[in-house]
Amino acid sequence: MHRKVTIVGSGNVGATAAHWIASKELADVVLIDIIEGVPQGKGLDLLEAMPIEKRDCSVLGTQDYTDTADSDIVVITAGVPRKPGMSRDDLLNINHKIMKDVVTKVVQYSPKCILIIVSNPLDAMAQAAYKMSGFPRERVIGMAGVLDSARFRTFIAQELQVSVENVTAFVLGGHGDTMVPLPRYSTVAGIPITELIEPARLEALVQRTRDGGAEIVKYLKTGSAFYAPSAAVTEMVEAILKDKKKILPCAVYLEGEYGISGLFVGVPVKLGAGGMEKIIEIKLTAAEKTELDRSAGAVKELVGVINV
Repeated sequence: MHRKVTIVGSGNVGATAAHWIASKELADVVLIDIIEGVPQGKGLDLLEAMPIEKRDCSVLGTQDYTDTADSDIVVITAGVPRKPGMSRDDLLNINHKIMKDVVTKVVQYSPKCILIIVSNPLDAMAQAAYKMSGFPRERVIGMAGVLDSARFRTFIAQELQVSVENVTAFVLGGHGDTMVPLPRYSTVAGIPITELIEPARLEALVQRTRDGGAEIVKYLKTGSAFYAPSAAVTEMVEAILKDKKKILPCAVYLEGEYGISGLFVGVPVKLGAGGMEKIIEIKLTAAEKTELDRSAGAVKELVGVINV
């Protein structure tokens, strides 16, 4: 019965994703990392929490990719964060090398898996993984929109003092400064937020969403967000393993949808057992389309640097 999810990278995002997945009893989890002892220690610690949580999940920490064999889903969080003095291109090239090493091994041991990419810069790393894996586009998905939408939903719920359960929000485009939150398609109990929030306040919430990651980095000083990103990964994992056909914003490889070709860009997709089962095309205003094209342009620039 047990499904198997491998998480590559046992840092904060990877280990916390393992925690959410095991605590929901979604799958057995393999945590793999090049740093000796860290995945083993975190894996064992989490495994010892299972009797308390009353969850029969196996959690294994390892350095050996043979332990990851026949995974249903592989989540890739591996990569280095940008350090002072490091250019964006330096970061891209370092993480591209890491991605190449990881994807080669993952494909060898789990040729039928679905890849969820979390490593940054997200859209470029997803594109690299897609090209390296040789997988169909349905089986390589970037996690960004679920996180960005969750941030937008949080700020809308706070602003209106309503339950987060009532709030739906859509964010399109690349993961970063050029993301495109869509207030017209964001609702509270079915009511468009454009009817509930003044334009100036709404623009401030949109900007705060764009700056969501940076705001947390500013507070933490040494590190970045991990609770919400790992929860976003878990929602995607659950939608796939339970074949929920859930519509979520994810980074996927576009082949003409939204007038964009040959790039990973965040759009609403239906997630189920087959991975990305359908891309949902929504009507955009001229201004929204311009923003989405600008976002795609930023992704194109990044993938140009690593030539994928």
